Amino acid sequence: MIDGIDVGRAPNEEHTDLSRLALNAGRGAPGAMDTLFTLTRDDVTRYIARRVDPGWVEDLTQETFSRAVRSLPRYAGRSPVRAWLLSVARHTVVDRYRAVGRTPRTDPVDDWERSLGATAASPDRFDEYIALLDLVDELPEDRRTAFVLTQVRRLSYAETAALTGVPVGTVRSRVARGRRDLIRLLREAA
Repeated sequence: MIDGIDVGRAPNEEHTDLSRLALNAGRGAPGAMDTLFTLTRDDVTRYIARRVDPGWVEDLTQETFSRAVRSLPRYAGRSPVRAWLLSVARHTVVDRYRAVGRTPRTDPVDDWERSLGATAASPDRFDEYIALLDLVDELPEDRRTAFVLTQVRRLSYAETAALTGVPVGTVRSRVARGRRDLIRLLREAA
């Protein structure tokens, strides 16, 4: 039990308790903010650590909670607190990569062709990359596998068919359906 919150409770009860705690913190209740952050810090840190360079994790975790402090008075409890905090963390990570992408390069680039042919996974477009990673994880496994092998790993449809043990037409169909699902998920996320 931490500040009257039983951390061993069922998820719905914990959601209610965290929402109440967040609402109290937004109103300036003494100790509510510290307790809220103590209970959610590990989740936020884990989320960030999966998406950034290890040297950035602590800094971005602090930035996430700094933004959360400023936003708590507007938190209305309509979504779970952890989901809200992870959304703040996602925006914090994306903003960091955008800032890095706007920083001019100072190192000489020897291979201009490779530099100009950067994929969507390059740091210059990391905000899109982060969003796509989350959305690709939501695809059914067969579509995700076909999509990643052909579109990310750049294997041919024939190579992917040989690896997965399905006909080339099935690979094409799975990739097309995966693209369609990603477009739908992107529209829903916007």
